[in-house]
Amino acid sequence: MAIKGVSMDIKANKVTAFIGPSGCGKSTFLRLFNRMNDYVDDFSMEGEINIDNENIYDKNINVELLRKQVGMVFQKPNPFPKSIYENVAYGLKIQGIKDKSFLRDRVEESLKQVGLWNEVENDLNKSALALSGGQQQRLCIARTLAVEPSIILMDEPTSALDPISTAKIEDLIYQLKDKYTIVIVTHNMQQASRISDSTAFFYMGNLIEFDKTNKLFTHPEKEQTENYITGRFG
Repeated sequence: MAIKGVSMDIKANKVTAFIGPSGCGKSTFLRLFNRMNDYVDDFSMEGEINIDNENIYDKNINVELLRKQVGMVFQKPNPFPKSIYENVAYGLKIQGIKDKSFLRDRVEESLKQVGLWNEVENDLNKSALALSGGQQQRLCIARTLAVEPSIILMDEPTSALDPISTAKIEDLIYQLKDKYTIVIVTHNMQQASRISDSTAFFYMGNLIEFDKTNKLFTHPEKEQTENYITGRFG
């Protein structure tokens, strides 16, 4: 998917939603922020993406440190085939952290942040694969939080979940924005309107409109945006 002419300013400690029909470039654009597209054959990019006034596509950028700063949660829960504890501690151990007390504290804090601690505190050595889908997704968010990012990317994080689990994730996103900048791709316009501060509408690789969520959904400036949010296409 070729994405053209996109310019936007994503605010810190806010939730920004990307909406648009399937194949419009939302997820491709999202993956630019932690350079996941580097793994895509024939990928190329012109322009800049600046985080803290630093172009993350500069040739001197440390991509490993970037991905610590910019965490990602995917569409389907993807816990490792390890214990609950080892899942959350994984990123820290990869960084070479061996202090058991520190690891325990970070695991507990991260699980508490996602509202999972009380559900699993006596089962930390059990397989993460035994958790429900909603619990697995919250575990994956905890795994992301454990390495203390400043930005969290979420690519349709609730599309594989039931309504109750979806509501828990939405509540969690709302709580997390006090500490993190969150960018979420969603096909669910109602979800975007519930949880985001700003919304970007993509269509055919173009950014059609980007505005405060309430304004975009109630008084869109572009006809294409209005047609999409009123269900005339999509």
